[in-house]
Parts: sequence; C-alpha cells; structure tokens
Amino acid sequence: MINTMSAEFFSRNGEVLPNNQAVVSLDDVAYGYGYGVYETIRVAHGVPYFIDEHVERFMASAAAITLEHGFTPEFITVSINKLIEANRIDTSNLKMLLIGGRTPADATLYIQAHNPLFPDRKLYKTGAHTITEQYERLYPHAKTLNMLPSYLAYKKAAAAGAYDALLINRDGCITEGTRTNFYVLQGKTIISPPQAEILLGVMRKAILQVALANGFEVKEQPIPLDSISQYDAAFISSTSTKIMPVHSVDEFTFGEKPASLVELMQRFDEFYKSCNGKL
Repeated sequence: MINTMSAEFFSRNGEVLPNNQAVVSLDDVAYGYGYGVYETIRVAHGVPYFIDEHVERFMASAAAITLEHGFTPEFITVSINKLIEANRIDTSNLKMLLIGGRTPADATLYIQAHNPLFPDRKLYKTGAHTITEQYERLYPHAKTLNMLPSYLAYKKAAAAGAYDALLINRDGCITEGTRTNFYVLQGKTIISPPQAEILLGVMRKAILQVALANGFEVKEQPIPLDSISQYDAAFISSTSTKIMPVHSVDEFTFGEKPASLVELMQRFDEFYKSCNGKL
C-alpha cells in the first residue's frame, strides 16, 4: 500500500476519476452559497474507521438542512471502499462532500483522500492550550459548509498558539470546539455538554462507549465557563485527535493529568488498536 501523498483519484457520484477532473463549476450556486454537508473518515491500515457511524451522520446532516439527494448509505459505503482500493490507501483522511442541487438528482457526492494531520505527540503528555469564542452553530447536529465563524475562531486560536477555540453559548457555557468535542472530568465521571447543543461526534460516541465499559460514569449537563476550575481535568476529541488532554482554557490552567484521565486514554487506545474500525 502507498501513502495518500500519491493518491491519484477522487470519487464523484460513485465514479472513481483522476484528481485533475476534481473541479466545481463557477455556476454551481449551491456550492457557492455553502448548501452542502461534509464528513471526514479516518483510514488506518486500509480500514475506514467507524464507517457506518460516519455515513449515518452524513445522511443526518443532509436531512437537517433539507438537502435532498438520491444516494443511499450502501452506495456511499461502496464508493468509499472503491476509492480506498483505487488509491491503495494505507493511512488517510477521506473527506466527503454532498452538494445540493435544484432537484435530488442534481445533488453531487464527492469523496477525496487527504494526508492526515496528526497532532504533535507531546500534546498528549502536556495537554493542549485552548481559547474561547462566543458563537453558536445554527444547526448543531449537522456538519454543514457554513463554516466561516468556526474558521475565523480557529484562525484566532492558531494565531494565539492554541490547539482549538472552544465555543461559548449565550448562557456562558462551553459547548464544543470548532473541530472537536469537549468534556470535563471529575473523578471517574465524564461530563459532556447536552446533546442538543453539540455535534454528536463519532469519536465521542466511541470514547463514551469505552468509558462506560470501564467503570466511568457519563453525564450530560451545561458546563459554564466560569466553573471550569471546579473540575479535575478537561479533554477534547475528534477523528484526528482521539482523546487530547486540555492543559488550559484561556488564562486558566489545569493541574497534572489525574489518574482517571490517564486510564481513559489507555483504555481507549487499547480499544482503537483492536477494534478493526468497528464500534
């Protein structure tokens, strides 16, 4: 197998094509106005991880913004695997884009292979710095192409040397990062913001499943920014980061990683290495 740096092909509506044909017309109004959804799938050792859950969320995102199309989960799954085979992918991030059209038949499905961006490994020991930004996504459960506010918040975080920006809602509570889910930890209790206010991350689902199987308790409740010092630790997760400890939020710094967070990270790594991409 070869690395995605040499990936030659993308997929459009299930057809594997050379990358030089990956173009979008300037007349595509739906694309120009961001009427679309996306999803990112991690491929490791040629296996697309949690593919069923990613495709399910992809379909749910489209439904949330009333984007009608004719693609089935089975068709999308087959298209993903055909692209992996055509590019002989070993390690990659696959990005899926579904762009709306005037009719369901006009919708377009794109799948592309990208080099994965792995976090600096020292962050798993030291923890990541985060900043906060006031913003609430319009459709929390949908991964839409309406990304400008999140992009600007992430750009601000990068300029500040932070790993991500945590979004604060009108009630002063942390909901999620621009590209991560957020959690706090008290003993062996994991607290996540309420589901209604966040993107239901596939990695989040896997982490909470592993946590519950290993004696952790999971609660969903608001996490006020001004209460952050009350918790033992915090962490973030995403397709690329898995579990990333949070070292600091704005000016507040957490203490040393508690044993419960170290245990959770170890248990999840064990699961991830042995699950063969299945939840």
